[in-house]
Amino acid sequence: MKAYIFPGQGAQFIGMGKDLYQQETAKELFEQANEILGFRITDIMFDGTDEELKQTSVTQPAIFLHSVILAKSLAEAFEPDMVAGHSLGEFSALVSAGAIQFEDGLRLVAARANAMQRACEIQPSTMAAILGLDDYTVEEVCEMISEIVVPANYNCPGQIVISGSIEGVDKACAMLLERGAKRTIKLNVNGAFHSPLMESARAELAHAIESTKVVSPTCSIYQNIDAKAHTDAESIKHNLIAQLTGPVKWTQTIQRMIQDGATSFTEVGPGNVLQGLVKKVNRSMPTQSAS
Repeated sequence: MKAYIFPGQGAQFIGMGKDLYQQETAKELFEQANEILGFRITDIMFDGTDEELKQTSVTQPAIFLHSVILAKSLAEAFEPDMVAGHSLGEFSALVSAGAIQFEDGLRLVAARANAMQRACEIQPSTMAAILGLDDYTVEEVCEMISEIVVPANYNCPGQIVISGSIEGVDKACAMLLERGAKRTIKLNVNGAFHSPLMESARAELAHAIESTKVVSPTCSIYQNIDAKAHTDAESIKHNLIAQLTGPVKWTQTIQRMIQDGATSFTEVGPGNVLQGLVKKVNRSMPTQSAS
C-alpha cells in the first residue's frame, strides 16, 4: 500500500516550484494562485529572499502550492492508498486526495496563515524541540508548569516540540534538561502553534472550514489530531478545526499507517524532513521524494 505524506511549515526554500512552473498545467495553477492571493507569491517562491518567504502568510500557501501542484503534475502516477500531512500539510493532503477543491484549499490555507499570524501578535509565545526524552516525561513536565506550555508536535520517537508562552517554554526546557533531555532547541518562530494560544485562530478559521465544501477523499486521510484514518467529510472538518490548538501526532500517525498496511512512503512537497521522521519510526520502511 502506497502512503503519500505532505510537509508543513519549515520545509520551504527559495526556488521551490520553479521547475514545476515550466509545465503548462502547473503554470496555470500557479497563476491562478497569484490571482486568488492578490499578490505574486511565485515571485517570492522562485526569486525572493528568505526573509520574505518565512513570513507565515507567505510560507504556508507557498508550501501548499508546491505540494498540491507537484501531486497534480504526477497525474496518473499519483495513486495513494492513504495520505497524511504534517500540520499545514494536512490541507495539501486533502486537496491532493480530492476532498477539497484546489481554490478552496488555497483560500483556507491563506485564511489559516493570517489567523495564526494575528494570534501570534496577541501574546508573545514560542516553541522548542526536545531531543532524547520519552513522550510521558515531556507531557508530565509540561503539566507541572503553571504557565501555558504543551506538547505540540510528536515528530518521532525522542523528538517532541513543545509550544506555549515564552516563560512557560523556558521553564519547561530547563526542567526537561534536568530530566535527561539531550538538547532543547528554541525554534525560530514567533508563535505557539498547536497550543491553547492559537484559540483565536481556531475560532476564526472554524467558520471558514465549516462553510467550505468537503467531500469524501479518494483514500483514507490520517489526521493529526487523533492519528486515525478518516473518510467522512464532517469528521474531517471537525479534526481540521481541532488541529490548530491540538498536537500533531505524527509519530502515532506513521505507526498507525504502517499497522494498516503501508509498504512505502512518498513525500510530496519541498524537502525531505518527513522521510527522515518515517525512518526514525521504522528504519526499514522505503521512502522517496515525489518527482
